[in-house]
Amino acid sequence: MAAAWLKVLKSVPWGEVISAAPQVANSARRLWETVGRKGAPMPNTELDEAVAHMPADDGLAMLAAQVEQQDVAIAQLHGQVREASKLIAELADQNAQLIAKLQAARERLTLIGFVAAASGVLGLVALALVLART
Repeated sequence: MAAAWLKVLKSVPWGEVISAAPQVANSARRLWETVGRKGAPMPNTELDEAVAHMPADDGLAMLAAQVEQQDVAIAQLHGQVREASKLIAELADQNAQLIAKLQAARERLTLIGFVAAASGVLGLVALALVLART
């Protein structure tokens, strides 16, 4: 199981992911700003006033009720889009932070690897010198 995850993680082009992270975060912020600026659509009050002044007709009343239902549905969908775009922006920010931390951890791991290799070489040299003296 761990080998499969390791294989998947090795196949990820981390350089491309890291370089694309700021663009993803900026795009998500722009999406949030665009959707956040737009207000929720208001119900069509002109149509309601026109319907109120007309003689009562079942077909027209039904049509007005359907229009009102559609206005409410559109307002709800707009709210969902705003929430989704906010979530996308937050996730993009978290993704950028995660990638930055992964990059720092990768650099530390590389440094630790070099230090370990140098320590190993120094250990072998010291062992060879001790064995050469005896």
